[in-house]
Amino acid sequence: MASSGPTPSPMSLHHVSPRLRRTLGQASLRFSLMLFLWLWIGGQEFQVNASHQHFHPRSIKIPGDITLGGLFPIHARGPHGLPCGELKKEKGIHRMEAMLYALDQINSDHDLLPNITLGARILDTCSRDTYALEQSLTFVQALIQKDTSDIRCSNGEPPIIRKAERVVGVIGASASSVSIMVANILRLFEIPQVSYASTAPELSDNNRYDFFSRVVPPDSYQAQAMLDIVKALGWNYVSTLASEGNYGESGVEAFMQISREAGGVCIAQSVKIPREPTAGEFDKIIKRLMETSNARGVIIFANEDDIKRVLEASKRANLTGHFLFVGSDSWGAKSSPITELEDVAEGAVTILPKRASIDGFDQYFTSRSLENNRRNIWFAEFWEDDFRCKLTRPGIKMDPDKKKCTGEERIGRDSSYEQEGKVQFVIDAVYAVAHALHHMHRDLCPGSFGVCSSMDPVEGNSLLNYIRAVNFNGSAGTSVLFNENGDAPGRYDIFQFQMTNHSHPGYHVIGQWTNTLRLNLEEMQWSGGDKSVPDSICSFPCKPGERKKMVKGVPCCWHCELCDGYQYQLDEFTCETCSSDMRPTTNRTTCRPTPIIKLEWNSPWALVPASIAMLGILATSTVVITFIRFNDTPIVRASGRELSYVLLTGIFLIYLITFLMIAEPGVVVCAFRRLLLGLGMAITYSAMLTKTNRIYRIFEQGKRSVTPPKFISPTSQLAITFILISVQVLGVFVWFAIIPPHTIIDYDELRPPNPDLARGILKCDMSDLSIICCLSYSIVLMVTCTVYAVKSRGVPETFNEAKPIGFTMYTTCIIWLAFIPIFFGTAQSTEKMFIQTATLTVSMSLSAFVSLGMLYMPKVYVIIFHPEQNVQKRKRSFKAVAQSARLSQKSSNEKQNGDVKLEPDRMQ
Repeated sequence: MASSGPTPSPMSLHHVSPRLRRTLGQASLRFSLMLFLWLWIGGQEFQVNASHQHFHPRSIKIPGDITLGGLFPIHARGPHGLPCGELKKEKGIHRMEAMLYALDQINSDHDLLPNITLGARILDTCSRDTYALEQSLTFVQALIQKDTSDIRCSNGEPPIIRKAERVVGVIGASASSVSIMVANILRLFEIPQVSYASTAPELSDNNRYDFFSRVVPPDSYQAQAMLDIVKALGWNYVSTLASEGNYGESGVEAFMQISREAGGVCIAQSVKIPREPTAGEFDKIIKRLMETSNARGVIIFANEDDIKRVLEASKRANLTGHFLFVGSDSWGAKSSPITELEDVAEGAVTILPKRASIDGFDQYFTSRSLENNRRNIWFAEFWEDDFRCKLTRPGIKMDPDKKKCTGEERIGRDSSYEQEGKVQFVIDAVYAVAHALHHMHRDLCPGSFGVCSSMDPVEGNSLLNYIRAVNFNGSAGTSVLFNENGDAPGRYDIFQFQMTNHSHPGYHVIGQWTNTLRLNLEEMQWSGGDKSVPDSICSFPCKPGERKKMVKGVPCCWHCELCDGYQYQLDEFTCETCSSDMRPTTNRTTCRPTPIIKLEWNSPWALVPASIAMLGILATSTVVITFIRFNDTPIVRASGRELSYVLLTGIFLIYLITFLMIAEPGVVVCAFRRLLLGLGMAITYSAMLTKTNRIYRIFEQGKRSVTPPKFISPTSQLAITFILISVQVLGVFVWFAIIPPHTIIDYDELRPPNPDLARGILKCDMSDLSIICCLSYSIVLMVTCTVYAVKSRGVPETFNEAKPIGFTMYTTCIIWLAFIPIFFGTAQSTEKMFIQTATLTVSMSLSAFVSLGMLYMPKVYVIIFHPEQNVQKRKRSFKAVAQSARLSQKSSNEKQNGDVKLEPDRMQ
């Protein structure tokens, strides 16, 4: 009976849930009222006398005691503004038939929901979220009661309005974007929703989607599994690629968030594929990914079409084998995205919720025909598409280019058939609701057959609690259960697409993920059949002894810097300098003790000075023995025996110090080094200075008077000499008191840039400065003696030793002037100690040789080889000496050579 007019009537909210009443009383009141108005206007179309097809032109109605809703993408998104496009055989028909199959199995099961028949209202979402929202309003009609008191038929009778069917739960949807849109409506009316394919992480938000559950794990689990795969492959630098929309963007976001929290993996590029890509868009995406070419691993959350176009763009860019794809379950083990692009996809690792092929469904579906499947209003369309034929319809002209369907065709025999991957989950979703209803019936209607009043109507919030509490073995033999957010546990199979070295190229299972990853790396192979895992890292690991200098803002990228000099690698980020007594190992990972060296006797730096010193000792010993043997002969007496023995003692000590300088340092050795280093020279040059001073004073006194000067006797000369020597000895003992002699190991002296050449030198605590200070007094004596030698150069050569002493001092000064640059010029040499020791000892030995050779060798020669000249000559008085000095001065003033021969002084 038609209504009397289109005048709208007030709506009653009597059967609306308390949740909705709270919502209406809040900020969403305006939206809710608009929604109810929309529902009411739509409800006017469903008149009592309308046929079933007029009610729901794109829905399937299965009668039953309790009705479940179903949302399936029977058709693709329509082009150019049309709501629906071409038929989707696998994702649409297969999945929808899986729900029908599950309902048949449950209704025929005497143990599950006995005496209760499950019905269904199945809608087509056309793969579009807005269209799905419009379709799903059918599920909430029964919850809105319109006030029809002011509506009358033309005869004045009230209208007879068929009561809308009440849907207690909804199976679906497929796409996450559709499920999100529908869940926002169903939660207002407390209708539980169980999805078989929506994996967006945001659906795990129990505050926003509290009536949503799913039998597939969320993408956050999938993202965790993909991150575990990336880490297992040793990658730390990857890019992400996502199709625009809830699935792609939320999947990538979950991956990025988990990778940030876990650490160890950095995102080089995060690229989004537009919903409506322009021409050349995918070529730009590949070019952008190549900006970080080291990030060969690409995490891809994209639909099949986008995956295919990404592979095509990679091939056009001649990058086959460069990118290493890790695909989400939208890629899974599907062949359509990689058809004719197998070489580009080779090595791709994909993930898919663990599933099994349901044999019972295969038998069911392959037995479907046009005769026995009339309940599926889209089956005829599927039949035409699957068998590539055309059914005859009244009033529709046949296309002559297409063959006519006979109805005798059979699925799997006359067409290819492979069970769609989500069939198992559709069946599990239906069974989850059925088990929940069964437990609810058992608790609320004990002993009752059929639906009792306690379940009429079914309370949505109560049913949700029962759904979340189910735990049963699903169609694949795995447990079906939900956590507090309505998510199923994560169980994934890991696939790799392999072509080379396989009799059956295709996807091969290489591992599983169930909270933890089990990956068989030995079964993996990459482009060209390579078994070694390719790199996808920003920076290669630093070698031992190199530290990481991190790139700002990219924790997986760094530069390797060698720990140079005397540094070692403390940790991966820090180089630390070894302590002074240590040096780094060859690989610079730790420090090792620096070898300790000393001057060895077999070293050339020791052999040469020691040999010279030994010759000097032999020569000195020869002179001393000769002098002792001929102690009372005129030559020995004339040379001044007492001072000569003192001088020879000093020369002997000069030679002896060489052996102390070479000997291994110790407290005793160091003490004698301090004492004898300057003492030998001090003795030698004190004696020489006393001699030259005596000669100088005698001749200077002789120029003025005939009275001899004081302190020219041998005893006085010895006293003066020992006073001069005592200054050196006193200085050494003061040094002993201030700084007792001891040894040190000098690690700074031999510490060149190359630490392998570093050595610690065992030596006495005598610095270069202390050595010079120790010799400084002797140098003062030497210079003073030289000055007196210069002043005494006019003394007749037949009279005394002034001129030999002068020549000795001149030569000695030259030697020590050469010593200074050599000694200090080697301060930076790696063999400084050896060179300085050899230079010092050789210089001292040469000085001793000069003194010995100039002063005593001629005398020894005469004593041994010309004894006839070693005779007593006439003594001269001081008066004669004075006269000789005056004559010498007068001759010098007249600038003439003196021919007066003065005899040597024989007073000794």
